[in-house]
Amino acid sequence: MEPRLVIPGREGDYFSGEQVATWGLDQFWGLPEYPHTPYYRTFETAVDASAHLYEFVVPMVPPTWNARERVEEYVELMGRGAVPTAVAVSTLDVCEPAVGLGADHSRHWGLTHFLLDGHHKLEAAATAGRPVHLLSLLALGEGLAGAEDCARLPALRTQPRSARATGT
Repeated sequence: MEPRLVIPGREGDYFSGEQVATWGLDQFWGLPEYPHTPYYRTFETAVDASAHLYEFVVPMVPPTWNARERVEEYVELMGRGAVPTAVAVSTLDVCEPAVGLGADHSRHWGLTHFLLDGHHKLEAAATAGRPVHLLSLLALGEGLAGAEDCARLPALRTQPRSARATGT
């Protein structure tokens, strides 16, 4: 995967972009959901005509806690062709808007990887625009998706990457 670091509320943030286009702003606060941490976006593709897969990697510590010299070491290694491996436990959530609040009424498949090891590697990959491998342990039955949805992930992950036009 090729991670891209996203800062909440800034360009590329799923929670203030695609999520708002589908579910609208929080009805009480009038604001987008706030994830409380920088995270990585890695891949997205169409599931079918009415659903889209979004993939995220959530670090267990903020990237600002990473040792700069270690990140730079990985950037240098990646520049020489190395593709390091990180490890995560993952969940799949399939969510659909209950009411038509937003302009986009599609189902969102959220594949979220909670990063256990490889924080420096992911930041280095995002910084250098280089790929990194991710060993993902999908926690079946822990997300908002059925077994049949989880079984579709390997094939969906081989599809071409496609961004969704949300108008945001």
